[in-house]
Amino acid sequence: MVTLPIHDRTGAEVGQYEIDPAELAPQINRQLLHDAVVMYQANRRQGTVKTKGRSEVNGTTKKMYRQKGTGNARAGSKTSGVRRGGGDIHPRRPRDWSYRLTKKAVRLATRMALAAKIADNEVTLIDRLGFEQPKTREMAEILKALDLAGGSLLVAVEGYDRNVLRSIRNLADVAVLPVADLNALQILKPRRVLMTTAALDAFRAKAAASGKSLETRA
Repeated sequence: MVTLPIHDRTGAEVGQYEIDPAELAPQINRQLLHDAVVMYQANRRQGTVKTKGRSEVNGTTKKMYRQKGTGNARAGSKTSGVRRGGGDIHPRRPRDWSYRLTKKAVRLATRMALAAKIADNEVTLIDRLGFEQPKTREMAEILKALDLAGGSLLVAVEGYDRNVLRSIRNLADVAVLPVADLNALQILKPRRVLMTTAALDAFRAKAAASGKSLETRA
């Protein structure tokens, strides 16, 4: 069981939150986390690389000089891949790097990622986070009060909040996402995670529902 302090916007401790990381994931499978992160990174690759082959470069196909009698090695056209300006011998082509793990593995990796962050004391809880209108300066002050300024950070909220999003989007190395959009890469990439208590409650409820559905299928 891990006890996390709950802070308010000024950084003062206003309560405690108890959670067992095993509730989210019974164990941390580093190989599964690695596979999930590699999958998300591969799916981000554009795969638009392309180089020209021998048949695509500009140049004559005429034989450079006669086959014998010159003392030089035999040579064909100037577009040969061994000559400067020639085409690539093994030209690169556009390709799709994306692939998918099973839904069960992806969901489990997401729960494992947050469980690992909690176990490593890299999750900070705040009682609430809201603005009447976008206030980047106010959000920066909140992060400074929570000792979260200056490093990479993920802010997880219960649902989409336009004012919170606009208050955070101009802060360097700070991302904000609703709980429903979290995945293993987004959780593991930043150094710290800031969550509202409502967001953590929603994540726990989602994890519990996912566990029950798996038991029902079994």
